[in-house]
Amino acid sequence: MKKTRLIKIILKRTGALKFLTTYIIIFAGVSIGVWIVEPNIKTPIDSVWYCFSVATTIGFGDITAVTILGRAMSIFLSICSILIIAVVPGIITSYYIESTKLKEQESIAKFLDDLEHLPELSKEDLQSLSEKVKKFNSK
Repeated sequence: MKKTRLIKIILKRTGALKFLTTYIIIFAGVSIGVWIVEPNIKTPIDSVWYCFSVATTIGFGDITAVTILGRAMSIFLSICSILIIAVVPGIITSYYIESTKLKEQESIAKFLDDLEHLPELSKEDLQSLSEKVKKFNSK
């Protein structure tokens, strides 16, 4: 549950949640539009299945668009899907990398500060610092 909440926070802070929400609305709209326009698609479930196969670029071929409007909506949905699949993971990865760099910089800053104030450190702090140096050298 913690990871799900973290991803939601990242999506919200970066604005990617708006992308996903817009994409879901587009997906639903195209599903409804294809269901209305295409004679081969008889039920809303078939329409969602067709849009899923278009969005994932699988294209099973069990249901196909035959009208120009249906094909145009399919092209639009596949372009939106490719963009979403490229943008959202990129945003999450970028945010994670920046977060990791920030944590690393904080630990380096703390380490350097400890080194500058060696005479002021307690015996336990010196021992901890020594262990960190040994661990770093072993890598």
